[in-house]
Amino acid sequence: MKALGDALSNIVKKITRASYIDEKFVKGIVKDIQRALLISDVNVKLVMELSKKIEERALKEKPKPGLSKKEHVLSIVYEELVNILGEKKEFKIPKRIMLVGLQGSGKTTTCVKLAKFYRKKGAKPFIITVDTYRPAAYEQILQLAEPLQIKVYGEPENKNPFEILKHGLEKTKKSDVIILDTAGRHRSEKELFEEMKNLAEIFQPDEKFLIIDSTIGQQAGEQAKAFHEAIGITGVILTKLDGSAKGGGALSAVATTGAKIIFIGTGEKIDDFEIFDPSRFISRLLGMGDLATLMEKAKESIDEKRAKDILKGEFTIEDLKYQIEAITKMGPLSSVLKMIPGFGFALDQEATKLTEEKMKKFLVIMDSMTREERLKPKIINSSRIRRIARGSGTSIEEVRELMNYYTMMKKALKAFKRGRFKRMPFKIPF
Repeated sequence: MKALGDALSNIVKKITRASYIDEKFVKGIVKDIQRALLISDVNVKLVMELSKKIEERALKEKPKPGLSKKEHVLSIVYEELVNILGEKKEFKIPKRIMLVGLQGSGKTTTCVKLAKFYRKKGAKPFIITVDTYRPAAYEQILQLAEPLQIKVYGEPENKNPFEILKHGLEKTKKSDVIILDTAGRHRSEKELFEEMKNLAEIFQPDEKFLIIDSTIGQQAGEQAKAFHEAIGITGVILTKLDGSAKGGGALSAVATTGAKIIFIGTGEKIDDFEIFDPSRFISRLLGMGDLATLMEKAKESIDEKRAKDILKGEFTIEDLKYQIEAITKMGPLSSVLKMIPGFGFALDQEATKLTEEKMKKFLVIMDSMTREERLKPKIINSSRIRRIARGSGTSIEEVRELMNYYTMMKKALKAFKRGRFKRMPFKIPF
């Protein structure tokens, strides 16, 4: 999706920098949108319909009160892109979820991502795996779930999925959300589809989520249709959306089937997973930011009491360490910055990568300090700096760079407390 995002961001920049909006300019913008969507594997018919709507509205509709011509065109592009992705499904925490999908769609990893997501919302998840076909399926899910302390039930030696499910359900009395991980299958495998139907009858799921690999592009629509006809899916989870050149095709193809996209996988890490909100997603894709999602991620990563304590007390290196760790928990820095309005346009990938590396290095340096040094930075003299550099495998200059960054953040925080800033500036170690 990066290529599509970059192309659409460039179109937004072109509109905002235009000195004059006329028919020729609008037609040129529409052609740019067509090109961007077609490269991202969106269906040709859909692209033509979308571009026709954008062109007609941009040329015929009068701007709403208070909107300039530029803002008018931008709002139309945004609204029509959101429209092709459908509406956001109302969020709720179901008791029982059944996951189905083709082999290689990322179902097992998504199963753990989903469990962690619901746990963040206050629920107690429990995974039952009945994949009796894929070698080491149970071991893989256990490897992912155990470090997160998510309970998993499976019987690797048992080849009867119905028995495993019945035994697993007996263990789930204290759980709020039960996630059933089924075997991956192909559309042509009638026996496996029959097994899937029978499992659904025993399990009685509240939700039946279909996992689709977004790299397959427009074929995602065919998958959604086939599975829906078989068991009546209630939603779709798209995986591998971060690096997929065909992501636009998968998103639009699923949306046109009428199936609701519930979640999207935005990376390989367990936390790279979010509710799919078309309006937020398009806003981010256009480089217009997504503060709502940013605030949600911040709440998940930052302890509110700790944040208040930092504002009240003397800012220490221990506090700085907590801040940087919180930022890294929110996901890749490039993704975080894209959610800040205005940052999407000026995002330098190389600079962002260097900043991420520097943040990691700062954490290594701070880990080499004693707790006393982190709580009382004033005691860090030249000899201590040399020891910290040796212990962290870094240079004296890099340790001094961290100390300078700490001093800068401390000054910024003091200014904020005195009311010299209306809000705390967003600062990262460049």
